[in-house]
Amino acid sequence: MNVRDPFGLHRKSALSILKTTASRAAVDLTERAVEASIHAIEKGKQAVDDFDMSFTVPKNVPSFSNPQRVVEDRVWGNSAVTSRGGKGSSHSNKNGGILGGVQDRVGSLFDDRNTLPMYKDKPYAYPPSQRARPIWRRKRTPIFILLLLSLLYFFGAFGRHHETAVSSKPIWAWLKAGSESGKNADWSKRRERVVEAFTLSWDAYERYAWGYDQFHPISKKGEQMAPKGMGWIIVDALDTMILMNLTSRVTHARQWISTSLTYDQDQDVNTFETTIRMLGGLLSAHYISNEFPQLAPLAEDDPGAPGEDLYLEKAKDLADRIVSAFDSPSGVPYASVNIGKYEGLPAHDEGGASSTAETTTLQLEFKYLAKLTGEKYFWDKAEKVMQVVDNNGAEDGLVPIYINANDGTFRGHNIRLGSRGDSYYEYLIKQYLQTNKQESVYLEMWDESLRGVRKHLVTYTEPSGFTIIGERPDGLKGPLSPKMDHLVCFMPGTIALAATGGLTEVEAKKLPTWTKKQEADMKLARELMQTCWGMYKWMATGLAAEITYFNIASPPRPESAPHNPPADFDPDPQAEWRKDFTVHAQDTHNLQRPETVESLFYMWRITGDIKYREWGWEMFKSFMNHTAVEDGGGFTSLSNANKVPPVMRDNMESFWLAETLKYFYLLFSPDDLLPLDKIVINTEAHPLPRFDMGQLFSTGWKRKPRDADGKIIK
Repeated sequence: MNVRDPFGLHRKSALSILKTTASRAAVDLTERAVEASIHAIEKGKQAVDDFDMSFTVPKNVPSFSNPQRVVEDRVWGNSAVTSRGGKGSSHSNKNGGILGGVQDRVGSLFDDRNTLPMYKDKPYAYPPSQRARPIWRRKRTPIFILLLLSLLYFFGAFGRHHETAVSSKPIWAWLKAGSESGKNADWSKRRERVVEAFTLSWDAYERYAWGYDQFHPISKKGEQMAPKGMGWIIVDALDTMILMNLTSRVTHARQWISTSLTYDQDQDVNTFETTIRMLGGLLSAHYISNEFPQLAPLAEDDPGAPGEDLYLEKAKDLADRIVSAFDSPSGVPYASVNIGKYEGLPAHDEGGASSTAETTTLQLEFKYLAKLTGEKYFWDKAEKVMQVVDNNGAEDGLVPIYINANDGTFRGHNIRLGSRGDSYYEYLIKQYLQTNKQESVYLEMWDESLRGVRKHLVTYTEPSGFTIIGERPDGLKGPLSPKMDHLVCFMPGTIALAATGGLTEVEAKKLPTWTKKQEADMKLARELMQTCWGMYKWMATGLAAEITYFNIASPPRPESAPHNPPADFDPDPQAEWRKDFTVHAQDTHNLQRPETVESLFYMWRITGDIKYREWGWEMFKSFMNHTAVEDGGGFTSLSNANKVPPVMRDNMESFWLAETLKYFYLLFSPDDLLPLDKIVINTEAHPLPRFDMGQLFSTGWKRKPRDADGKIIK
């Protein structure tokens, strides 16, 4: 039987195990020792605490199918930590906590009882009870005490060296050990590692900030975005937990949603973020729990149960409030909405203009809700925005990043596929796919936009010839800026999805609809994917910066120019390819963003090229190595990812759970989990089903005639 060994117990020498046992038992003795030795033992306690933190914050959680689960349950099942201050976890475990399994294991070295007393190391439990029996009434012998003191002295616990700084971050054995690559890799085990990272993140949030909208893992505290909370983390992470089959955690989250989540609050919220995270999260949880009832099964979700439509009911309540943002003179939604007053609010900057991407990245959610409820006005409100935007007649399908809600006209000329522009393009092709390719207008708009990207934004770096998508901050007549937000890295996967419709490349090429255009699109997707991976390889931690600049020719080379970038990234710090990339000091932060692993997931599913999985595994290991927080805090975003050790930011983004770890999980999963030709995934990684429009719904608008450049013919 292949028994997992996440804490390295089987790999430790007998001497190492003996040392750990003696040290931990000494810690226990210091609290009740006789007066003559209390000072020395207290120093030993400090030395052990400093030295052996690898047991304090393990970075692995139980496998849910492995025979060693019983042992690991004692290691990870300590719920006293999650019930501090009354905030208990619904998946409580009465076993020994973080050291229980370890002490049970080493206890057999001394006797046959396998029941050494358990010391609950901070921050996993309350201090040991002060009601323990006096030492002279215990069954431990004086000889054992002398043995412990001798061992402590032998290992230097009473010397000066115990003050040497040792990181309290744990060492994951699987991170240090070599692993097989490619087809020989065990991807199911790698997927388990992602589940472990998720549960460590979630359990830290549950322990220190349950019910709060923001979590600061280093300071171990939470903050609210609204007086009663919005469920920002709980709702956003819900469908990830369902997909990972984390039933007890889903139960706890569902209970909070049922009893504590209310939108009846006098609170201004961002229209876009609330839609994609909260509305999208609830709708996705409804879909997955019904479509895949075997995943995290709950009786409350069963047909006929009183709470079977909980997620849908909460989604409908929230949507009824958000839809007020669409009540502008043009139909373009305001940037914010007061969910208690049902009132849309213009932005506080940019003359009150809304972000173009934000106004056009609401459609998947509202259309699906309309299909579920039969409330056509949700569909009509969302669809109207697309018509207003398109009626501006943007040249070559490239839209400025701001639009006025009052009259529906664009504000400014800044064109980019990074922030405030990105998901407009993403939702064009996904709207086409969502309704089973019945709304051809959105395919037409996507194709037009991609031609515009090639014509105006694609160029190549020097000296190596990597493909990038730049920006036109002064409009299409202005110069090209060689700047790429990490957000732009959604494009490789989206281009591949559009080219094949979610089929594999092999399957799509057999169709009569496959043309040279799709072939060229797949080539562009591959080249952009390599560039995005290079943004990770360039950084000291292996984690990409928020913004990367590139060295390009002047004038920029056109999309048709020949180019031949290196196939691999030479690890030499002086490698030639590194000259193509530049990261400014103010842009070195890493926010745990998902766009690159998102595209790796699509590229793996569509092309079947194993290198995309391997890149994802390398990226995942970098997150584990450089973003883990001491003392069971989970993982954090970084203020500077270009130095080792990195500068930490003390914030866990909700999309770390909702998107980044979900895409890692899907990347390492079998292809039949959420097949891409059956679903669409919203911009917050919430899967939604494809569906036929039926008789109730239709495309309620048509595009105005255009010339070859996409300009409206008047």
